[in-house]
Amino acid sequence: MKDSTKKIVVFIASAVLLLALPLVLQTQGNAWVRIVDIALLYVLLALGLNIVVGYAGLLDLGYVAFFAIGAYIYALLSSPHLTDTFPAIKAMFPNGLHVSFFIVVPLAFVVAAVFGVILGAPTLKLRGDYLAIVTLGFGEIIRVFLNTLDHPVNITNGPKGILAIDSVKIFGLDLGRMLKLDGFSISSVSLYYYLFLTLVIITVIVSHRLQLSRVGRAWMAIREDEIAAKAMGINTRNMKLLAFGMGASFGGVSGAMFASFQSFVSPESFALMESVMIVAMVVLGGLGHLPGVILGAVLLAALPEVLRYVAGPLQAMTDGRLDASILRQLFIALAMIVIMLVRPRGLWPSPEHGKSLVRRNGKPVADGSIQAHAPGVETPADEVPGEASRPMSINP
Repeated sequence: MKDSTKKIVVFIASAVLLLALPLVLQTQGNAWVRIVDIALLYVLLALGLNIVVGYAGLLDLGYVAFFAIGAYIYALLSSPHLTDTFPAIKAMFPNGLHVSFFIVVPLAFVVAAVFGVILGAPTLKLRGDYLAIVTLGFGEIIRVFLNTLDHPVNITNGPKGILAIDSVKIFGLDLGRMLKLDGFSISSVSLYYYLFLTLVIITVIVSHRLQLSRVGRAWMAIREDEIAAKAMGINTRNMKLLAFGMGASFGGVSGAMFASFQSFVSPESFALMESVMIVAMVVLGGLGHLPGVILGAVLLAALPEVLRYVAGPLQAMTDGRLDASILRQLFIALAMIVIMLVRPRGLWPSPEHGKSLVRRNGKPVADGSIQAHAPGVETPADEVPGEASRPMSINP
């Protein structure tokens, strides 16, 4: 079977599996489909952060802030909170604010991108730990603002959060309600699955095209050596701002989808540990490698839910002396430590270009180093004279 035929078969099989997955899982209960939905949201977040951390090499520990911004934009424009709080808005919209999905999502995309540029502007000269501390502070500032903007003017409803958020409606199809087709029912969580899957596919395509573009190569040059990239004429300032903006925009879209899916948002959902988990997904999967990032996001998003079935029985065996939530965190930490010890570059790292070179006789280079071949020469010119592959002789 040719390689092209194999790729087509794999593509068709993967498509069928992804389309049938929620329909099969919903037969065992909507809880399993919900776990997959949350995993897809984390995949969307990890793909956005991969642009900042994986491509541009900028350590961002405040990425959850953009997630929160997108969620609150959707919540404010698709809930009765603003009309109940401000009589002027209620007079203009007596039936309440129910902004269309096709307006709110692009708005969340743009606003999150603007905040990403705002974050990136003062951090252009920072690197490493200093950049991580500043971005961490930005994430905490956004969370504190969301937690305290309930007085003197109630904008975010403070720690109580925003309730009664509208579900997504696309061309008359309400994803918050079960869809019935000739006696076959598709649950609401399954409908959201297809929406999230579509957004993830679009994000993967955009990320892949960015990676192969001149912009992506410029990001990777900055990641490897910023001084050398600047010396080669790359505008590192604009490239960094673009990385922050593009990465933040995907976080905003994911936040908007999270708000519509949960129908409730509060500042507690956007704590520092969320940022740490998203960074862990990117690093654990493989920095800069899209399949690895997706794998890391799926594993770390689904692992806590799967470990409920392990921590629960252990808690029962100890008569409740061990907290199930603490046990789950312990198992996750142990799994991450083991994986990073065994696979320090991630579960599915990007291939190292140049290490797959082979000699003309078909034998690979043993140490994996890059060795040049001169025209007409069977072995590299820098081998040690006297070896069996190239005995010392005055004759060519």
